[in-house]
Parts: sequence; C-alpha cells; structure tokens
Amino acid sequence: MHSDFDIAAPQYDDIFTYSNIGKAQRKLVFKHINSIIQQDKKLSILELNCGTGADAIEFAKLDHDVIATDISAGMIEVAKAKSHPKNITFKVQDINTITKDTFDRKFDFIFSDFGGINCLSYEQLQTFFKTAADLLLPNGKMSIVLMPKNCLWERMYFTLKGDKAKATRRNTTESIVANVDGVGVATWYYNPQDVSAAANDFFTTKKVKPIGVTIPPSYLEQSFVAKFPMLTIFKGLDAVLTASSLAKYADHFLITLEKKG
Repeated sequence: MHSDFDIAAPQYDDIFTYSNIGKAQRKLVFKHINSIIQQDKKLSILELNCGTGADAIEFAKLDHDVIATDISAGMIEVAKAKSHPKNITFKVQDINTITKDTFDRKFDFIFSDFGGINCLSYEQLQTFFKTAADLLLPNGKMSIVLMPKNCLWERMYFTLKGDKAKATRRNTTESIVANVDGVGVATWYYNPQDVSAAANDFFTTKKVKPIGVTIPPSYLEQSFVAKFPMLTIFKGLDAVLTASSLAKYADHFLITLEKKG
C-alpha cells in the first residue's frame, strides 16, 4: 500500500522520535496515559497510525498484547526492523478501511499518537468513532493525540517571521496541505470540543490534556529553543501547565474517551 508517509519513513525517527522535542512531547503523552497502561492486567491494545512503532514497542514491553497499524508500508517496515517483543504485530492498514471485522479480537484500549487522526475529515472522524466503538470491549478506552487549531507557538513563530498565512493556518474548518518531506498531505485541525462532539454518540470524554504548551513544535528542533537550558525550562513548565483549557493552545493535545454503554 503506497502512502505519502513512505517518503518520510527512513528519516522519521531522527527527525521526530529521537529528537529532543519528540522525546519531550512523548514523555508527556505517556504521563497522561499511565493510569491506563501501567496496571497488572494484560490489555489488548490497537494502535492506529503507529509510525515507526515507538509507542507500540513500549506497550508490548509492559506485557500488553499489541496490534500496531499504519497506512505506510515504509513506516511498518522500519517498525518491524526494530528489536521488539513477540507480543506485538505490525500491520499495514488504512484507518479508513477498518471495520468491526478487520481484526480477530476486541480491544481494551485504542491509541493513536501525534496527529495521525488529523488526516481524517470531520465526516471520516465521525465514521472512525463508530468503528472504534465496535472494536472496543465494554468500557473500553481510547486515547488519541491531535493537533489543535490555536497553537500559540505556531502563531508566535510565523508572526515574527512575517508569515501571517502560516501563523493562522490551523484555524480553519477546511483541510490544509501539510508538508511531509516535500509531499503535500491533506490535514484537518480540531480543538477538543470538536473531537468530543464527533465522538459523542459512542464515547464519553474522560480526559483532555495539552501536549506542548511551551515545548515547541518539531520544526523548531534545530533552533535554540530545543536545546539546553531552554527546553529544560519548557519541559518543567509543561509538567505543571496541564489544565484542559490550555489544550487548544498547545502543539498537540491528548483526549481520552470511554465507550458508552
């Protein structure tokens, strides 16, 4: 299955996964899902848009059974090449073609990190939540990390550069074309209330947390703000700036949903 993200796969870990910013933001994500994944019970976990598998491997190391999927065969190839436990399966899978019968099991937890769900239009998002509810066991949970509309870093950075269009590019209901290593990818931005509304027929919103209020976006990795001591200060601030009201102003936000009924 060809995907625009195949082009980014060979460099993705260097550009984001193992970058200073990527590690800082991922640490925040795990802090907010620890109450789900750090327990004695072995969970059945489905990860969507798994990229090169960093999160899925961590779940498997905690002895959970994991199926990790991505539309990009290139990303899955990189993930499979990594050292990983036997209790994880990597699979090429388009999120828009998943049905309640795609997998041979139901799941305790569905997870998607760092903006993969932003590749869905609002109509696709609504369909996704219906399918996700079908895939979850009773009282199953889902945590997804998305890019909101009002990222303060992005507004400040591009305003200072004199690029007003990019400074406000997220604040629209239409898709914009995001650059992925030179390839344009249609992207929609959602604030937490948009996600809760799309999921409301099937899920209850349990938690909303900002990811990167002061930790900057990944495209600033080479600037001084991603280096010591600035990033250390930002990580300390993000550790306390956890109010749900800040989520729409961060680079990403995490929302945890619980299946109704």
